[in-house]
Amino acid sequence: MSEAANFIITFKENASGEDIQKYKDEVTSEGGEINREFNGLMTGFSAKIQPQTLQAFKEKASLDGSPIQFIGERILRSLQVANEQQSAYGLRYDDFARYRHVSFSWLKISAEPISRKHCANRTHRLRSSLKITHSSSKGRDFRKLPPITELPVDKVKDDHLQLLLIESERAWAYAQELISSSLLPANANNAASLRHHATGRFRRSIHWATQLLSLAQTLYTADKLTAESLLQVTAYVLLLNGRFLLSREDFESALPQLSVTRRILDILADHATTSKDHALAVLWADQVGPMIRWSAHQMGREKAYDVDSIVAQVAKENVKELVDGWDGILKKFRDQVEPGDANTAAAAAKKDLGKAKLDQSKLMWEGENVPVRNPELVDMLLKVQSAEAKFDSTNIAGNKGNAGKKAVAAYDAVLAALSDAEEVAKKLSESEAQKASSSTIPTNLNPGGGTIRDMHFVHTYIVYQLLSKRIQRDLLLVDALTKEASASPIGLLVGPKNVKSKAKHSRSSQQVQPVDPRLYPAIVKLFDTILQSLTQMRTLSIVDDNPDLSASVEGRTAWTKARRCLILARCYDVPGIKKYAEALTILQHASVHLREVRGVASSLDLNDASLGKAFYPISPSEIDELDGVIAREGMEYKRAWLEKGSSALPDGEGKQQQQTQKKPVFFNIALNYIDVDIDKLRERAGKAPAPATPAAAAAPSSKAPSTTPQNSKAGSAAAVAQRKALAEGLSRSGTPEPRDVVDTQAQNKPLAGGNRLGSLLGGWWGRS
Repeated sequence: MSEAANFIITFKENASGEDIQKYKDEVTSEGGEINREFNGLMTGFSAKIQPQTLQAFKEKASLDGSPIQFIGERILRSLQVANEQQSAYGLRYDDFARYRHVSFSWLKISAEPISRKHCANRTHRLRSSLKITHSSSKGRDFRKLPPITELPVDKVKDDHLQLLLIESERAWAYAQELISSSLLPANANNAASLRHHATGRFRRSIHWATQLLSLAQTLYTADKLTAESLLQVTAYVLLLNGRFLLSREDFESALPQLSVTRRILDILADHATTSKDHALAVLWADQVGPMIRWSAHQMGREKAYDVDSIVAQVAKENVKELVDGWDGILKKFRDQVEPGDANTAAAAAKKDLGKAKLDQSKLMWEGENVPVRNPELVDMLLKVQSAEAKFDSTNIAGNKGNAGKKAVAAYDAVLAALSDAEEVAKKLSESEAQKASSSTIPTNLNPGGGTIRDMHFVHTYIVYQLLSKRIQRDLLLVDALTKEASASPIGLLVGPKNVKSKAKHSRSSQQVQPVDPRLYPAIVKLFDTILQSLTQMRTLSIVDDNPDLSASVEGRTAWTKARRCLILARCYDVPGIKKYAEALTILQHASVHLREVRGVASSLDLNDASLGKAFYPISPSEIDELDGVIAREGMEYKRAWLEKGSSALPDGEGKQQQQTQKKPVFFNIALNYIDVDIDKLRERAGKAPAPATPAAAAAPSSKAPSTTPQNSKAGSAAAVAQRKALAEGLSRSGTPEPRDVVDTQAQNKPLAGGNRLGSLLGGWWGRS
């Protein structure tokens, strides 16, 4: 066995039992010593291990992306635990009552829902797991337990540290709730009592935090806790002390505490091994900055707004006094996060953590990095970059058949990740704005407009990326439908492809096969979705602030409208529907939109990478080709309209369309107001009934019964009166001739119902 050293590997229990037994046998066979301690999901091995065995362990075991510790030290991420608890239970909106109380509405024991204290429940579960509750097993006798800080180092567990942290959080949240209540007008009479009670709870919180720091220092001295964990606990305790002193308006004592806290957080951020750790340190630093600025302002310091210079000056003077063994802790921390030997296992573990870091080259906007200052957002963006990496591995350019479906699936995965990130960013942006406008806690100053501005910017940036990917996915679907359309004999193309072969033959001479009627509406629907995304993109603040980018988006909007009009015009030129007038009108709109595109392209390069080449490139050649397609198809529509008329329909369809044709609207309205002589109208229309023959007229007279002279005289008088009234009616100005009836029946025999412009009102108009 080669030269060995003692290591303790802390890892998550994801190695199988066979592997553990294998390595255990390997070590014990060489005379090594095994010390296995199982605590939850953590298992420690102390042994003489060969380098290759150590490498195998390192590959199989990791701690949630955190570096594997090789010196027997546990990790306490106090800042992360506190941030997760606060974010999950209401402190994102400064809702301290919710942080302390969680309602379980399903327990309908009484009319009021039973409320449980979240922090109290948490501490109770921790005490139960550690078996340090305040009573005996039978629940009758009180038993005072020794302080946790007096426990032997070997018996201290992670739950002991977390218990002290949650106890401190519980007391601090109660103090903040009491301070908030004292500021309400309804509690004006009890304000002093509430503030006094809040001060007591604040002191209790500091008491628990001090015990946590004392226990952490003991573990650190015994090499049972990492330097990073000790720095996080120290920063948490100093921040709590600074808040308390700030509430007491002791600004001279609060400024050193807060400045040292900011210094520690800056060091943690600069040496963070993952993007989530960096964002966590920056998040806590953003909370400290406004407090430092307020304290410096109250003390009358010059340039109180320059927080960095104040921290550099004050922290340097007080850090050694407030942090015991500062130089040694800092040196050990840097040695752990920056190993000098690149071949060491720690360096290899750190190198593997690169997967947990965000690729800042992909988070750029106008040459600057996008600020990500929240751990939740980091997790979402890591998922986005992972989906984008899988998407980049898909060869879209060479996709054919089923490969196109894979590309669409890759787009859907990216869109799903971006949607989740957008939801989280929106929630964080709204919470920051609400906290800034509604906070009533003097000691919990909001981070200021800078943090709100950054969060709003990140949200709009994610929305921009989401819309661009959605447009790119829709364009891919348009291309897929275009290929399907180009396979048909009539050459249904969205773009200018295969136009020359189509222009060689007129439409009248082609043998056209029926096309799927759902094809054109599907393409138009996709263009509608693209237009909706472009319209939403134009309203984003990051687009509106950039004149070139806003003009580029407007140009792409006009380009999409032109392509949509081209497809919409073809919807009126399919077998069974020949509406050339409507098609030509829509093509005129397409020409107008294309002129807008040319106007934008004359001043901007729409194919430039900085203006959206990644999701919607437009080249000058494509503009010229689309213009040619519009001109050629417009000429074909005019030629077909002149050759066959505006109502050209296939043979056999005219009779059916004529039977369903509605009455002209004007004639339908006129009948409600004018008494028209139907016989006269038929005579003018050339459809008067044939006159009766003399024989036919004489036959009924011969068969008629004999009449008396009185009846004959009355009948002749009535006939004379009728002829006189008819003559008077003809002498008046005649009613307008309903030429539409003649034209419709004589000329537009095969016209489909509702094809005229007047039919837009419907045949029911004016019907009594």
